[in-house]
Amino acid sequence: MLSFIASPTPALFFTGKGGVGKTSLACATAVALAEAGRRVLLVSTDPASNLSDVLGAPVGPLASAVADVPGLRALNIDPEAAARAYRERVIEPMRGVLSDVVVAGIEEGLSGACTTEIAAFDRFASMLSGEGEAANMDVVVFDTAPTGHTLRLLELPAAWSGFIDDNPGGASCLGPSSGLETQQDRYQAAASALRDPARTTLVLVARPEPSALAEAARSAAELAAIGVASQRLVVNGVFHATDPSDPLATAIERQADDALRDLPESLAALPRETVALRPHNLLGLEALRDLVADSPPVEAAPVPKVPELPTAARDLAVLVDEIEAPGKGLVLVMGKGGVGKTTVAAAVAVELAARGHDVHLTTTDPAAHLDAALGDDVPGRVKVTRIDPETETRLYKERVLRTKGAKLDDDARRLLAEDLQSPCTEEVAVFHAFSHAVGSASRGFVVMDTAPTGHTLLLLDTAGSYHREVLRTTSLDPTRITTPLMRLQDPAFTRVLLVTIAETTPVREAAALQADLRRASVEPFAWVVNRSLAAAHPTDPLLATRAAAEINEIEAVAREHSPRADGIPRLAVLPYMPDSPVGAHRLRTLAQGDRVLV
Repeated sequence: MLSFIASPTPALFFTGKGGVGKTSLACATAVALAEAGRRVLLVSTDPASNLSDVLGAPVGPLASAVADVPGLRALNIDPEAAARAYRERVIEPMRGVLSDVVVAGIEEGLSGACTTEIAAFDRFASMLSGEGEAANMDVVVFDTAPTGHTLRLLELPAAWSGFIDDNPGGASCLGPSSGLETQQDRYQAAASALRDPARTTLVLVARPEPSALAEAARSAAELAAIGVASQRLVVNGVFHATDPSDPLATAIERQADDALRDLPESLAALPRETVALRPHNLLGLEALRDLVADSPPVEAAPVPKVPELPTAARDLAVLVDEIEAPGKGLVLVMGKGGVGKTTVAAAVAVELAARGHDVHLTTTDPAAHLDAALGDDVPGRVKVTRIDPETETRLYKERVLRTKGAKLDDDARRLLAEDLQSPCTEEVAVFHAFSHAVGSASRGFVVMDTAPTGHTLLLLDTAGSYHREVLRTTSLDPTRITTPLMRLQDPAFTRVLLVTIAETTPVREAAALQADLRRASVEPFAWVVNRSLAAAHPTDPLLATRAAAEINEIEAVAREHSPRADGIPRLAVLPYMPDSPVGAHRLRTLAQGDRVLV
């Protein structure tokens, strides 16, 4: 049994790079603890939560019992519901006191992604400090968003406590800071709980892959810097080949061995445990119980016959043919964490460059690894940048103080400087950088690797808020205004590639993301199924079992989800490669499929 199940602290956090199995391990831990007789609350802080899929039971924004697991309750922190409740708490005392116009303006000011994040944090902090749904619970298990979003969430208790202490009379981007002062005790209690090893354990989850382990190491260092010292590492999905004649199986095992042998120093010092790769998807209570069982997993059945891929499945280069046609534009690569968005974005950029185009390859992901995807083999026509939150925030503060601040007196300038210390400033700064990158696609190709789903939806929400504010306040002819959201809504300007892997939960999440985009009038261009075992034709029993299970998912994508052109699904299926697709040549091989490189 995993050590943190045998001896849990009152709070258990699961975090790591997207797609490493945080939700599966968090759910399996919560089920095991409840079945051992503890009262357990399972909480997802991920805006794109899939607790319902993994547990096989409905999970909503209010804590509810999980069927067939006495003692276990679960909830999703719904960012939008939390934001609505937060806005109402702020605005209700003003109704009947201020004019309707003023109240409407305040309400609009509280409609952005920044308010959404802070409202979700407010609920998270209450549970971490033992209030609300967490009261009388023995253990609270937090299934967190992918790393970049989680690091920001875990840093917020210290950030907001410091902001309130340093700005007792100032204003924040959420209104008068006195509204925050009422929560100061809660935020300080949350920060204290995070730093107390008797109360909180942080479980860093990684796959035995260099990028996932590097992300876990970065998280370990940054969280240690804010005082979260009780950390441990779980390496999930460790695979051992049983067919030595299968080159893919032996390559996967060798790559895992190499990654664990070269473990980053900060991780090597942590307590470490491993969980074996299973032949089945981790959905439902029986699969979750098996994941943390003391007995070894049952070996896969004899090698199944893997059906052929659907005829609709094409090479990525076929999609690039259409993307290339206008000679410029924005390519947004989106999806759940861990599905290979960075690799797909880099492959599209390299293929466009090989066809003679200058390409700007950038990322909005705080945990981006574009350099790892390209290695030392960066084509001369590809410019690589990163929208770094820390850098963009610093530049934004300097720009605002230099321009707006220059027109103010000393007192007003001091208040402006205080306001810019708010943690919300980062959201605004990142959006400005995102907007600049979007606009530059009017002059050439911009390929943007986005953050995992939940974080990206917050960014798009900011684009919607900005769009509404511009149209509400402008004195210009609205037909002469082009906002970032309008560019995203233009299918001739923006091509959205939805990336997934052929497993139930990632496909469902990509479908949900597609529905969210369509509600914002952003129409996806195509789907990409990445790292397909079915397309790689393995013979190892465990890998072949997983490959056979992929076919139904790929057929569902082709039949139900992929956008169509002339009745044909826009769908590319990329094989799981024995050698990691790093560098321009391997990325082009990935994009080209069976084509001959020229």
